[in-house]
Amino acid sequence: MSLAPFPKAGLEAMLTSDNCALILIDHQPFQANGVKNIDVALMINNVVALAKTAKAFGVPTLLTTVIKDRGGDIFKPLQDVFPEQVPIDRTAINTWEDASCVEWARKTGKKKLVFAALWTEVCLAFPVIHALADGYEVYFVTDASGGTTQESHEMGIQRMIQAGAVPLTTIVFMSELQRDWARTDDAAKTAKIILEHGGATATALAWEYQLLAGAPAKAA
Repeated sequence: MSLAPFPKAGLEAMLTSDNCALILIDHQPFQANGVKNIDVALMINNVVALAKTAKAFGVPTLLTTVIKDRGGDIFKPLQDVFPEQVPIDRTAINTWEDASCVEWARKTGKKKLVFAALWTEVCLAFPVIHALADGYEVYFVTDASGGTTQESHEMGIQRMIQAGAVPLTTIVFMSELQRDWARTDDAAKTAKIILEHGGATATALAWEYQLLAGAPAKAA
């Protein structure tokens, strides 16, 4: 099937809280045990920040597992972001071959889908490539995903890019949704997530807050 390429430049190529949905796949102990391209604690930190960002901006988010009785439940810090959601548990390696996941995406009405998964080369690449063929504009978050080797992760990324998907990182997703610091209500939510998960950026932001708290009041 021939599909028209979706825009890769201009405002139409940017993610907003109104035009995308997030699908998080198999962030479970068994899959994480095989991740070798990124520190697992860092990857979990990133995917939790990703999920908190989606929740803060009202982006529909789906949690999925694969054979959870063997692979384990989704990591608690991630599940805690959406405590009311029961993840869809699958047997299919390719999430896009599970009808309930595809139907969830269809019901959101969003044309842009953002994925993160373990492992990059399999459980991320397969549904990304498949969803592209179904006409979705697909993005994937590299630092909230992980591969079984550095080469596997990189080859998975290359394969998805060649198929037409767009790579991004957690902070890019957050920044695209925030878009303008003049949106102070949203900025407060973003700042909270950065303080909780932002590493060196969080340290700098906390220092800035401390300085502002200690600044003398301006004369009227």
